Amino acid sequence: MAEEEIRTETEAPVVEAKATKAKGKKGKKIVPAGEVHIKATFNNTIISVSDKTGGILAQSSAGANGFRGSKKGTAYAAGIAAEKALEIAKKEHGLNRVDVFVKGIGLGRDSAIRAVSTVGIKIDSITDVTPIAHGGVRPKGERKP
Repeated sequence: MAEEEIRTETEAPVVEAKATKAKGKKGKKIVPAGEVHIKATFNNTIISVSDKTGGILAQSSAGANGFRGSKKGTAYAAGIAAEKALEIAKKEHGLNRVDVFVKGIGLGRDSAIRAVSTVGIKIDSITDVTPIAHGGVRPKGERKP
């Protein structure tokens, strides 16, 4: 009988790939209750939706929604901006209850608050946090005796 050589092929070691998250990607957190901050100036209205600790979930402004110039300061533009920010927060984070904080004296104050209830989010409280000066700085000129 002829001897047969038994060859063993050297196989490359099999490396198992680990499932890793892509850098910078975070899982979407579910936030049932949060805060809506509305800053209404004469020139623009900015809406920020955050969780209770202050982490921003979504934000929008009249300027970011295509309004330019003097149209940014209108009540209609504020309503559109609020709807967009709140839709994102509701869809991606499950937001359904908010506390509203309003700052400023612009035209978009009321329409932005109405937009919150239009989207279907329950309002727990509305707080006006507009800064009010008390005392102020010393006036120019010499002191009066």
